[in-house]
Amino acid sequence: MPPPVAPIVSITAPTPDPRVGLKPGAWDAGQAAWNMRLISTTPPRAERVLGATHSDLAFSRQYAIQGHYNGFEIYDISNPQAPKLVQSYLCPASQNDVSVFKNLLFMSSESNSGRVDCGFGGVPDPVSKDRIRGIRVFDIGDMARPKLVASVQTCRGSHTHTVVTQPGDNDNVYIYVSGTSGVRSADELPGCKDGGIDDPNTARFRLEVIKVPLAAPETAAIVSSPRIFNGLPVPPRNAARDAAGRAGQPAPAGAGGAGAAGGAGGANAAAPAAGGAAPAAAPAPAAGAAPAAGAAPVAGAAPAAGRGRGGPPAPPTGPNQCHDITVYPELGLAGGACAGLGLLLDIRNVVNPVRVDMAADENMSFWHSATFSNDGKKVLFTDEWGGGTAARCRDTDRKEWGADAIFTIENNKLVFQSYYKMPAAQTTTENCVAHNGSLIPIPGRDVMVQAWYQGGLSIVDWTDVKQPKEIAYFDRGPFNATRLMTGGFWSTYWYNGMIVASEILRGLDIFELVPSGLISQNEIDAAKTVRHDWLNVQDQPKFVWPPSAALVGAYLDQLARSNGLAAERITAARTALANAERQSGTPRRTALTTLASQLNTAAPGARDQAKVRLAAAAVTELANLR
Repeated sequence: MPPPVAPIVSITAPTPDPRVGLKPGAWDAGQAAWNMRLISTTPPRAERVLGATHSDLAFSRQYAIQGHYNGFEIYDISNPQAPKLVQSYLCPASQNDVSVFKNLLFMSSESNSGRVDCGFGGVPDPVSKDRIRGIRVFDIGDMARPKLVASVQTCRGSHTHTVVTQPGDNDNVYIYVSGTSGVRSADELPGCKDGGIDDPNTARFRLEVIKVPLAAPETAAIVSSPRIFNGLPVPPRNAARDAAGRAGQPAPAGAGGAGAAGGAGGANAAAPAAGGAAPAAAPAPAAGAAPAAGAAPVAGAAPAAGRGRGGPPAPPTGPNQCHDITVYPELGLAGGACAGLGLLLDIRNVVNPVRVDMAADENMSFWHSATFSNDGKKVLFTDEWGGGTAARCRDTDRKEWGADAIFTIENNKLVFQSYYKMPAAQTTTENCVAHNGSLIPIPGRDVMVQAWYQGGLSIVDWTDVKQPKEIAYFDRGPFNATRLMTGGFWSTYWYNGMIVASEILRGLDIFELVPSGLISQNEIDAAKTVRHDWLNVQDQPKFVWPPSAALVGAYLDQLARSNGLAAERITAARTALANAERQSGTPRRTALTTLASQLNTAAPGARDQAKVRLAAAAVTELANLR
C-alpha cells in the first residue's frame, strides 16, 4: 500500500474536489484526505480471507472484530499505527455481520451455504440439518480462542441483527433478527411457514427476538415474534430514479456488497439484497407522508405470500422485514430501516416492541440503516439505492437519491427535514451509495462519520437538520479503471478516539481527525474522553462527557465559530480557564467557580444562550472534580 496522503486542512472545502479523478488501482490507488488522516491500513493475508467480502465491525476493549463472508478476524488496535491480528476464525456464511456483548460475540448467517460446523463446501441438499441460517453465538472470553457455543436457527436467516438490552435486566441480552431471505421449509426447521400478511403463522411480517442468558448462552432461543409490520402501506416509487438506475450501469464484478447473496469459500455473488433491486416508477408523496391508495411499490415492497413458490403473483404489501434496526435503549426507541419504509419503534419492553410511526419517501429506494442524535430528538436514515453493488454517485444522479434522509422526532412522529449525500461525483466503475456510519462524540454537535463504499468516507455535521454539511473526508480511486468492482468502505465507526473502517477488499483502515476551523483540537480531545468497554453501533449508547478542560474549550470554540457569544467574553473565558488549570486545590476551584458565574451572567445577552449555559455547567463540573 502507498503511504497515506498528507491531508488538506482548511475551513473551506478544497476546490476542485481532489476526490474527482483519483488514480485507480487495487493496492496503489490515489488518495484524497481533508481534515483527517489515514493512520494505518492492514490488508487481509490469509488465503481464505484475501478476496472475501469484509463486512461489519464490532468492538470490545482494545479489539476490533471484523466480519467477512468466510468468518471473522480479531485485531488488537491498542496501537492504531500497527494493529495486530489476534485471531482469524474461519466460519463461512453471509453476511457474517458481527456484534458483541461482554464476553459474547454474535454473527449473522443468511446464505443457504452456511454450515452448522463452520465448514466449507456448503450444504448441497435442499433440506438439511447441517445448514445454519440465523445467529451464531461465540464465547470470546479468550480473544485468541473463540468458542462456538450456540446456533439459533431462524426461518429467514439473519441478514443483520441488533443487540439490545432491557434496562433493569442484568441477566440477559436480547437480539433483534433482521432476516430478508425466503422462508425455510418446515421440513428443515419445524414451524416455518410462508404465508401472507393475514396468516398469523407466517414467518414473514414479524421480527424475531432472541433471548441470550448471560450465564448460559448455549440456551439462547427465540422468545417472541412481534408483528410490527402489520398495517403498513405499499411504499412509493420514483420513475426518474428508476430510469437513472437502469441507464448505463455496468454489471458489477468481484466481491459481493452489503446486498450480496454471497456463498462460502470466496464465491461471493454480487447480487442485490432482498428488496435491494433497482427501484421502480410512479409518483409518490413527499418525505414522511404515507403513499396514496393504489400507489405502486418501491424496492422493498413485498408480495403477500408464496414468493417463489409458484401460482399467481400476490398483491404487493408494505415491507415484511427490516434490513437493519438501530436501538437506543436508554431512550426506549429504535429506528427500523425496513426496505421501503422507515419505522420508529417503542422498545421500552424489549421483547415486545411497538411501532409508533412510519415514514415513506419517493426518493428513498431502500431504507438501510438508522442513526439517532445523542439527545434522541433526530434520526438519520440511509438509503442503499442499488443494493450497494451499483454506481449511484455519478454526476447524473440526483443528490437526494442514495442519500441520507434526516428527520426530527416530534411527539413520537417522524418529521422530514433534509437530505445529505457525499458531494463528490464518482465514476461508473465505483459502487457508491449511503452506508454504515456512527456518531462522533463531539459535545454540542451532531457529527457523523459514514461509509460510502468506493465513494470513501464522509464526515457530516447535521446539527442543523436543514443544512447538513460535509466537514472532512477520505477517498481512494476506483479499484478497477475499466469495470465495476464491488469494494470500498462497508462501515466506518468512531471507537475510543479513532475512526475504524472495514474496507470490503483492502482490509482494516484506521483514521484520526485533524484540527481545523471546522473541528477544533478541544472538540477532538473532548470526543476522546468518551470511552466504551464494548460497542455495537446499532446498539447506540448515550454519550456522556466526563469533566475536562477540553469539554469547556470545545463549547467556547463552538461559540466563537458561531458568534454565539461576544468575542471579548470568549477570550476572557479562555484566559480564565487556562489560568485555573495551572492552579490546584482551593485556588483552582475558586477560579473555576468564578468563571462559571461569569458565563451564567453573560448567557442572557448571548446569541446562543443554551451553549453558554452548557459551557458554564461544564466549568462547574470541572470545579467540583476531585
